[in-house]
Amino acid sequence: MAVKRNGCEGCTDITCASSKQVLAQDIAKGVKTAYDRIKARGMSACLFGSGGTCCRNCNMGPCQIIDGVEEMIGVCGATADTVAARNFARIIASGSAAHTDHAREMVRGFLETAKGHGPHQIKDVKKLMSLAEVFGIATEGREVKDVAIELGEKALAEFGKQDNTPISMLKRAVPKRQAIWNKLGIAPRGIDREIVEMMHRTHMGVDQDYENIMLQGSRCALSDGWGASMLSTELTDIMFGTPVPRRAIVDLGSLKPDQVNICVHGHEPLLAEALCIAAQESDMLEMAKSQGAKGINLVGVCCTGNEILMRRGIPVAAGFVQQEIVLSTGAVEAMIGDVQCIMQSVVEVAKNFHTEIITTNYRAKMAGAKHIQFEEEEALKSAKSILAHAIKNYKKRGKFFIPKEEKLDVVVGFSHETINYMLGGSFRASYRPLNDNIINGRIRGVAAIVGCDNFKLDDDVHEIIARELIKNNILVLATGCAATSLGRAGLLNPAAIKYCGASLREVCEAVGMPPVLHMGSCVDNSRILIAATQMVKQGGLGDDISDLPAIGTAPLWMSEKAVAIGQYFVASGAQVVFQDLPTSGAKKFNKYLLEGLMGPMGAHWNVAKEPLEIARLMIEAIEAKREALGINKKKERVLFDMEMRRDLGGNKAIGDAGCTGATHHA
Repeated sequence: MAVKRNGCEGCTDITCASSKQVLAQDIAKGVKTAYDRIKARGMSACLFGSGGTCCRNCNMGPCQIIDGVEEMIGVCGATADTVAARNFARIIASGSAAHTDHAREMVRGFLETAKGHGPHQIKDVKKLMSLAEVFGIATEGREVKDVAIELGEKALAEFGKQDNTPISMLKRAVPKRQAIWNKLGIAPRGIDREIVEMMHRTHMGVDQDYENIMLQGSRCALSDGWGASMLSTELTDIMFGTPVPRRAIVDLGSLKPDQVNICVHGHEPLLAEALCIAAQESDMLEMAKSQGAKGINLVGVCCTGNEILMRRGIPVAAGFVQQEIVLSTGAVEAMIGDVQCIMQSVVEVAKNFHTEIITTNYRAKMAGAKHIQFEEEEALKSAKSILAHAIKNYKKRGKFFIPKEEKLDVVVGFSHETINYMLGGSFRASYRPLNDNIINGRIRGVAAIVGCDNFKLDDDVHEIIARELIKNNILVLATGCAATSLGRAGLLNPAAIKYCGASLREVCEAVGMPPVLHMGSCVDNSRILIAATQMVKQGGLGDDISDLPAIGTAPLWMSEKAVAIGQYFVASGAQVVFQDLPTSGAKKFNKYLLEGLMGPMGAHWNVAKEPLEIARLMIEAIEAKREALGINKKKERVLFDMEMRRDLGGNKAIGDAGCTGATHHA
């Protein structure tokens, strides 16, 4: 049902109960949101742009290309396939650049922490030593600080490498996948180098072969997935702690009527973590009390929200599409942002209230917002300065409305290490039980629902897909705004097993986990790469990611980062499904993405329009992989006797027994 705002219908369906409540209030009467702007446009998106065939890469155009019409190729002669491939590759480059710049800041922050500067510390020493081994760093008999500094320096060097040796983390991939990358010549070198080369090759008059363009597109995307994003995730875990399951809430109702409400928005957790520490300091709490507030209530928005949600249990008040709505409550003293996904419109929304928009990163300023630069070298002092400004707004608060909490309870923090531990415990941590449950059919496969929210489409798409998947006994992994959307739908709670098929429900009950596992922010899709790699290495499900009964979707993609993520999964051997791609105007290139990539990569893109169509495609792809692996035959379930329990290292016995991970380890 479309939400009614002051007597008129909204432009698209809003299923979130809290959002409906807020927009129905008199205090939100003057607020114009993206929903209103879409309705006011009164026009569909440009067909040339949507199809990927508008070229503006030089000043002879812009050229609008019509595939197959000789008079409608580019002035330079560029065909629809060349133009669409260039545009698609530039989307990959931009998305990779966003993750790369984010990751570089995290590496720099890690290096400062390793040197003993700032309020943070090395929290996960075990992961530090494991990652040091990947980089060929000696750890025996060395101080943690020294290992961390060397790791930070080598990690920073990954961005600017100029030789042709692959980036270090590629060696974490399975041998077969590494061999494919080497054969195709797409193993990433320096992370920045791949982005620059992608932009150069899509310049007018350079690369004009769509298959060749996409080879570099894959290399660029891989430099993100197995380079920048993976570095960011791993070093953030080492510095702030690897996530473990914790209960929290995801809803607009996480705002507090008698506390200073501060929304932390963006993507780089250095700012958010410093704010979390500062908000607990006695001087900040005293300042809040002096303004009449009972405390300071930090809430997250977008992927920064996911970061502090999974590490600290701090609520996520809003995803991307709700960032204007959370301000429309009138209960927010300040929205503090760093980089990425912060809409310029929040400044105009804030003008209706006492709320202030505070930018903190020199890369991302907005007219009408107050800029207070976050200085990483003096993180705590800088965070307190930002908080103080927000706290002083509390007395200015006027009428406000905080919606009633609904479906708040979520369980988050499922890193790949956590999944490993949950299945096997400290001494038997292993993906063996997961693999066995897939082999014996109790879990049919694994699906990832990742990416953004999008105003163009109804906001219950993620829920529809997830429910259909878990009903068919498919375990779901989720990241980014998709994850918080599923949290609002009640699917990140163990109680969601009521929506599962019988066998997935039994496994989830035994382990005590939800059927949808929150794995972090958008950079944390690298966790899924590692989890998939570990499943392959565990054995029984083929010798490459391309063999796994697994598939991913970003059904409401909005950001260019989502396309970079999609391409690095395809280049790693994993199928992906989007609702649309900006390539439909170029027949050959579009077919190459949807079919032709299977040859060199062992995976390809898929497009499906409706949520249930997406779910069905994912289920069919998983079943096809099961068939190819020869594991679709039902196996008799044999309970372990004492001798079998003693032989926990015997993979053949475990596989032949076909027991569940729950029986094995519970």
